[in-house]
Amino acid sequence: MEASIYLDYNATTPVLKPVVDAMLPYITTHFGNPSSGHSVGRQTRTACEHARQQVAALLNCTAEEVVFTSGGSEANNYAIKGVVWPAFRRLQSENPPRIPHVITSVVEHPAVREVLNYLEEDHKCSVTTLAVDEHCRISIDELRKSVLPNTVLVTIMHANNEVGTIQPIEEIRSALDERPDIVIHTDASQSVGKIATDVRALDVDLLTVAGHKLYATKGCGALYKRASLDLETLIHGASHERGLRAGTENVIQVVGLGEACALARIRLQRGDTHSAEMRDRLCAQLRAQFDDAQMRINNHPIHCLPNTLSVSFRGLLSAEVLRELSEQVAASAGSACHSGAVRISPVLQAMQVSPEWAQGTFRFSVGVPTTVDEIDRAVALVSKAIQEKIKEN
Repeated sequence: MEASIYLDYNATTPVLKPVVDAMLPYITTHFGNPSSGHSVGRQTRTACEHARQQVAALLNCTAEEVVFTSGGSEANNYAIKGVVWPAFRRLQSENPPRIPHVITSVVEHPAVREVLNYLEEDHKCSVTTLAVDEHCRISIDELRKSVLPNTVLVTIMHANNEVGTIQPIEEIRSALDERPDIVIHTDASQSVGKIATDVRALDVDLLTVAGHKLYATKGCGALYKRASLDLETLIHGASHERGLRAGTENVIQVVGLGEACALARIRLQRGDTHSAEMRDRLCAQLRAQFDDAQMRINNHPIHCLPNTLSVSFRGLLSAEVLRELSEQVAASAGSACHSGAVRISPVLQAMQVSPEWAQGTFRFSVGVPTTVDEIDRAVALVSKAIQEKIKEN
């Protein structure tokens, strides 16, 4: 029996062999505490600082602007709470007291959305949620109109995890030209390593990195924090990470994240088109077998991650198809079935994809290891399963 074809790289990625090789000495040999002053500790401290430089090189920032975290969720929590909490205390001291205002989008990952829900329910901030168009893009004009005197933060994801849409992050700063005090954060968990994430070009104050989305291990990540920005500490304790994040550094995973970022930088510098070629091959073969009345593409025609294909089949239940193919093809559905009820993804709802299309949505996401043979076999398997469902209907 052939191995399952993995087309779910937006969910997580395998750890590339060079990343494993870079980590291995820090599993088997170099175990020192980076805070220790002796040679054993200096060895791991040097490794952590080298990794910090590798992350900084990918993001085009200084090493001092990189804070290592346990992953994207922690980085998002740190970014959002680190801005809102001190702003809340400051605005509460005014007469009359006010609370901070935050602008976000309706298609954010729960790692952002739930943080804001928590803060709003705790009366620590108010939130304006921007709508998206049929391709999942926000409107910069609507963002500009949403700014209030007490707006302290804009947090908009760089690229959507479900449909791959890239948001116009680089336009936000100019839209806020009269309010340079507003902090801009972007969750770039899905984009880092796939497209350029130059923090200077994006002109953001905070940017989230999730290691397991770019061929490092789960449980590691980073937050870019502009050097001039003061951010309230999330995790208190000793003075690790220059006093920004307590906890002995996870040397093994930090080294792996650094190596993964170095490899990503090489791929981007050489203009690697492998993922786009695999995604386009998958799309073209599906288009050749299904007409517009049966299939629609949800991707933005221009502003989309090169590895992501979101495609819907009218009147189908993608969750059922993928369940039947679960031993052969690994991909994600845009809807879920529970107790006979179909729950459609909030992202597809926000894009106003009708239920008859949304419930038949597949997200295929390719990666560095994806091969032509895998694409061809996956299309054959998926197409056959869909054709059978169409006949049944």
